[in-house]
Amino acid sequence: MSLLLTPGTKDDLTREVADLCEQNLYACYQCGKCSATCPLSFAMGILPHQVLRLLQLGHGERLVASQAPWVCVGCMSCAALCPKGLDLSRIMEALRTVRMRRLESPLRTTQRDGKWLATLPQSAVVAAMRKVSR
Repeated sequence: MSLLLTPGTKDDLTREVADLCEQNLYACYQCGKCSATCPLSFAMGILPHQVLRLLQLGHGERLVASQAPWVCVGCMSCAALCPKGLDLSRIMEALRTVRMRRLESPLRTTQRDGKWLATLPQSAVVAAMRKVSR
């Protein structure tokens, strides 16, 4: 059995990520060079090439809840080696943006006990506070 991956099979989250990052997520053919060159792949939990595969298969919700987009530092080593010219750091930034858009306002959550904020990556909290403090 084969599975044809085409832009027509996008789910809403994949479409939103593709629109934000302006990358063809279906161009990736899973060579793994991005994961091999990533200096922080050991800390991601989901490797860079797996991020793209999950988006291709419509399982992006798993990515939004993961730490992988927050661990990416945007060093561009993945983009430098990608034979298809994909910029994975832009895709990771799009995933971070999607998660931030889904958060409640951090100013309203400061009234909580703080446990909820502790579950978020530190960079997410800082980015959220920047967005509402301007």
